[in-house]
Parts: sequence; C-alpha cells; structure tokens
Amino acid sequence: MDWSAWHDQYDLADSWMARRLQTVQAQVGAALSGAPDGDLRVISLCAGEGRDLLDVLAGHPRRDDVRAKLVELDPRNTSAAAERADRVGLKHAEVVTGDAGLIDQYEDAAPADLVLICGVFGNVTDADIEHTIAACSQLCKAGGTVIWTRHRAAPDRVPQICDWFEAQGFELQWLSAADAGFGGGVHRFAGTPHPLRRGDRLFEFIATTCSVRQPQPNPPPGTSARLTVNASCSRLERAYATSTSDRSTKTPFSNCALVRTRETR
Repeated sequence: MDWSAWHDQYDLADSWMARRLQTVQAQVGAALSGAPDGDLRVISLCAGEGRDLLDVLAGHPRRDDVRAKLVELDPRNTSAAAERADRVGLKHAEVVTGDAGLIDQYEDAAPADLVLICGVFGNVTDADIEHTIAACSQLCKAGGTVIWTRHRAAPDRVPQICDWFEAQGFELQWLSAADAGFGGGVHRFAGTPHPLRRGDRLFEFIATTCSVRQPQPNPPPGTSARLTVNASCSRLERAYATSTSDRSTKTPFSNCALVRTRETR
C-alpha cells in the first residue's frame, strides 16, 4: 500500500474519505473546545499527513495551548505534515517519523487530553484492536478523549470496538451513523490512567503487499525446496506462509505474491 498516494482521495469532494475527514475534524474541534483550560496534550497514531489534527489547529482558538505529537512511519507523509504545521505556524506540533505501533513513542506525551487513532483499526487484527484499546488507559488522561475510525464492511467490528472501550472504562460520546459510509467514534476516559509500560507493541499493520517466492515443485538434484518470504511481510503473513505445508493447493500467495486489497484505514 502506498500510504502517501492514499491521501489523494481526501481531495475528492464526494469521496467517503473526504466525508470521514470532515467528520473527524469536527470531532477534534469539539474535543479541543471542551477540554479544560491550560496546556493540552494531543497524540496522533499513524498520523499520515496530519490533516485530522493540523487543519483543525490552524484556526482553533486553543491552538497555542496544544502540545501535539504525531507519529507516522512513511517519511513522505511526515514531511508533508511538518510542512503543514510550519505553514500555519504550529510551533508545538512535533512530527515523528517512526513506528506508531510502539508505545514508547508516546512516553513523553502521555497521558494526553486527546488521542487520535484514525486509519488504524481497519488495518490490524481484532486482537491488536483490543490490545490497542486496552493500552488507551496508558495514553489518555482521566477525562480525556479518544477519537477513532474503522470501516463498516463485513465483519462490522464497530459494535465490538465500542464494547472493548466500555470494558476499559471509556464512555461513548458519539458514534457515526450506520449508513455514513465509514465508521468512527468518540470515547471519554472515565477511569484512572495507568503508567505507560515501555516495550509494548500496540499493533502491526497487515494491509500490506507481501511478496512470497514459492518453492520449485521439482527442485534440482542435491537441492531442497524452500519458501522465501519477503522482509516486508507482516507477522501474520509470515505465519501463514510458513505454516502452509501443502504447496500444491491454492493459497493466498498466488503468482508468488499476496496483495491485500480490502478497504484500508
């Protein structure tokens, strides 16, 4: 997946992504407006070009109160986000090029008043969604807000996500309509923050292109059949590739490549 080109759909006025962006931005603005007086901490996981947050801060009355940390793996996106922040004079917006799935990235920014998890839950396993939600008690301060998104294609995990948040002491503040064309919610943390546990991995994206070289059916004498998995494969893809023993049957790795094309982010 080209996560830089992915942002182009935001510029299509009638696209579901443009509508989702506008909705998320409205919720970000509302969360900032309703936050307590004083400095505000904001964390954005998989921040992309930062449009969810930076475009709102540019014209928000609380802009100078916000200390934001945006973490994104793709350097093209972080470059665009940094330029965006500079262009509108957001001096307290830190843009980091790094793995947003590592909780250590947020050690100096947590617990935060606002946590954005947009474009994540549609690209990770259910187990990683639940694990990330559980870790939100380490990222979010008491009374703080989490804004998240997830597509509503089958299987629709939005109801389950709400249940997972509730189990961790979060109260639902807003949920997108079922027919909105996208899913998203806002939860307020009514529990007690937990200390950040360093070294924890929150999630790992599985919506990737994974090249897999299949073993030759009849290897030359003196050699053995071997499956080679590209280094870019996720752990889930590696596990599947290495556990599939019958190479004669059809597998997801057709034509020596696995391409996940389901709706992402």
